[in-house]
Amino acid sequence: MDLAGLLETDRSTVWHPYAAMPAPDPARLVTSASGACIDVVDPALGLVRLVDGMASWWSAVHGYRHPVLDRAATDQLGKMSHVMFGGLTHEPAIHLAERLVELAPGDLAHVFFSDSGSVAVEVAMKMCLQHWLSLGRPSKRRFLTWRGGYHGDTWSPMSVCDPEGGMHHHWSGLLAQQVFADVPPAGFDAEPDEAYRAQLRSLVAADADDLAAIIVEPVMQGAGGMRFHNPAYLRDLRALADEHDVLLIFDEIATGFGRTGAFFAAEHAGIAPDVMCVGKALTGGYLSMGATLCTPRVAAGIAAGEVPVLAHGPTFMANPLAAAIANASLDVLDTGAWSADVARIEAGLRSGLSPLADAPGVADVRVLGAVGVVQLDHDVDVAAATAAAIAAGAWLRPFRDLIYTTPPFLCTDEEIATITAAIAAAAAVA
Repeated sequence: MDLAGLLETDRSTVWHPYAAMPAPDPARLVTSASGACIDVVDPALGLVRLVDGMASWWSAVHGYRHPVLDRAATDQLGKMSHVMFGGLTHEPAIHLAERLVELAPGDLAHVFFSDSGSVAVEVAMKMCLQHWLSLGRPSKRRFLTWRGGYHGDTWSPMSVCDPEGGMHHHWSGLLAQQVFADVPPAGFDAEPDEAYRAQLRSLVAADADDLAAIIVEPVMQGAGGMRFHNPAYLRDLRALADEHDVLLIFDEIATGFGRTGAFFAAEHAGIAPDVMCVGKALTGGYLSMGATLCTPRVAAGIAAGEVPVLAHGPTFMANPLAAAIANASLDVLDTGAWSADVARIEAGLRSGLSPLADAPGVADVRVLGAVGVVQLDHDVDVAAATAAAIAAGAWLRPFRDLIYTTPPFLCTDEEIATITAAIAAAAAVA
């Protein structure tokens, strides 16, 4: 099939994320990828090589065709690609669970594998609900979070996403009604807001008897608005959870594995949750996989119930191929090079994006670790911004009023400069 035929079939048949069907405009065709770059057929420019400023939605932290991860995939394919996890186990999953427990903060000693980040959040919420149900406290069935968050597109995670400004507000009234604090005050280094801390204390105290858990994205809210907040608020939530007998969930799907400058974002606050979700970069972007870690306390609560098992079992749970690649991804991270790379990327993003703070239409510029954000004072013209970024040599995926980047850690200084130039070009036409 020729290019035009492929794209027309894609437009009329393949339903892309957050898109209409049939799509009003064809997607751009990727032909290959290597390092930090993807080869894309653009209707105006033809075949172009672009620096992937999104790292495949935050996941491809090692870029594409990484020799260590490729070798792990090939080796595992020579043994088995998949086997059910009910009643069976295998070495890649055992090693991966052991390593995640060693790397995780605090006493997160048990690992439940799933097939995506959103399902990892579903499992986390179910764990907490079943924990309290098993302990004879069925009234503890609500979750507290703050506005501006995003935890996935499946049913329970949608209920703890921002109920008004988020993409799931259409489902209000159908989803479980949760407890929402205001958006955390902006600024990783900003002085903690005492009025906001008081609001958190008041909300948790007022609803403690009904709260199963508090769930937040630590330090950085992702797809809900790309906001950074002071880690002090996480310490407040830990103390409030302990004081009022509420569990604490950290959704580290977007923040884990070095993205914010710490291996897990919880480390910025020096605390640990009762339950933690990981995904995205877990497999270096090669295959879909999620995991939910919990403490012995949470597991023991579930085991004490009339139904002592966690009633969840994804078909592709602990997929051996994904687990083997995840182990290889951790091998690469274990070298420690990611820390210097993220610091270098942060410096490059600050240097390249800071001048945009005074540009027309720009409301804010912020950088944390390997994340750079330009927020406009109006909604982005996505088509125009995307075309401008491609012409400047980078792939970006703006949304709402945001043009942002989460690049692979192996990006060179020149590739980071290309990304920041593309963001500037996108902001100029958006």
